[in-house]
Amino acid sequence: MTNIRWRIVLLLFIAGFINYLDRSALSVAAPAVAQELHISPASLGLVFSTFFIGYAAFNFIGGWAADRWGGKRVFSGAILAWSLLCGATGLATGFGSLLAIRTLFGMAEGPLATTINKMVNNWFPHRESATAFGFANCGLPLGGALAGPVVGLLTAAYGWRVAFAGVACFGLIWLIFWHFLATDKPHQHPRVSNDERLMIESDRSVSEDPADVKRLGFYLKQPAILAAMISYFGYSYVLFFFLTWFPSFLTMDRHLSLKSMSLATVLPWLLGFIGYGLSGALSDWIFRRTGNALRARKWVLIVCLGAAGICVTLAGTVTTTASALLLMAIAVFALYLSGSTYWALIQDTIPGPKLGSVGGCVHSIANCAGIVGPALTGFLVQQSHTFFSAFVLAGSISLVSVLAVAILLRPRATAQFESNEARICG
Repeated sequence: MTNIRWRIVLLLFIAGFINYLDRSALSVAAPAVAQELHISPASLGLVFSTFFIGYAAFNFIGGWAADRWGGKRVFSGAILAWSLLCGATGLATGFGSLLAIRTLFGMAEGPLATTINKMVNNWFPHRESATAFGFANCGLPLGGALAGPVVGLLTAAYGWRVAFAGVACFGLIWLIFWHFLATDKPHQHPRVSNDERLMIESDRSVSEDPADVKRLGFYLKQPAILAAMISYFGYSYVLFFFLTWFPSFLTMDRHLSLKSMSLATVLPWLLGFIGYGLSGALSDWIFRRTGNALRARKWVLIVCLGAAGICVTLAGTVTTTASALLLMAIAVFALYLSGSTYWALIQDTIPGPKLGSVGGCVHSIANCAGIVGPALTGFLVQQSHTFFSAFVLAGSISLVSVLAVAILLRPRATAQFESNEARICG
């Protein structure tokens, strides 16, 4: 067999799909949950934000654990925990219990991205890593796309408590296949050929000799990693604004029914699915054409994040629901088109033994946007009785992160890229 690595990606793709189906369930069911449990917009914003408190903390803890105990083991524990907690959401009796369950749910989902990055690094040569990461993660927006109709229609037919119990089952089924079909590294898999294993192990982005591996703080101060942190924060703010509040915007501000809202949100997520699938291939294609990894990552971030910021800002100013939906769909597509680039920057500069920890730090800082953004949006909506300022703020944060990329990602500040590019492309 010469394609075991792509089977691993398929499993990661399905896991990402399940992750966003579970994660998006509350956003879709929020109007029904808030009505039954008597939760105000500001309190609902706090519920959304508490997810990201646990999530951000376990971005780093999950990455550190993957470095120490392996990606397969950490991923297994994470998906078991978040599936059980997704089902437990249907047991909430009020604001306090929903807040507690959502915090624990965020902790359980925290290791996802850093563990995927670790598995891709273990299983793929550097020249394929961004492409593989894009394919693995395009399951995320597909899960978001189907969360609307699946959770919305289940909620309309059977109630939101049954909907949470139903979607929780997918992760438990996936875990069985993961246990029997995946290994942490290629040499541990009984069906990997010697040719595939040697091809993977001979193409590393950075030396993994223990003598060359430095302390965590050294890597966190590199300009490429600082640029990844700031731009990923901007990306995350827009994404979580869309994920947590856009469904409520359609029902509260544009007065769509739960069923209509559930169907309307499919378009942005489907475009996001296409964007994420293309993101790694686009970044790697520019890399191959230019022979310059830094330039490839930089221009993808500037163009895509810039386009997303402009579209989100405009979406808050238009008067028709169709226009707002179209602009947000374009924004989500552009946003996800940059999705693999943050992790490609990390893989370009960080050796494997520190990949989980550094990736976890970057992801943790980025997901602070999820702590601040949903709560701030809820406050703005409650005070102004409109979503206009929330849209403008999200777009502005994205554009500021573009400026940070333009300043920090400079060839003279990232000498390590040059040596990597010369070795890989030469």
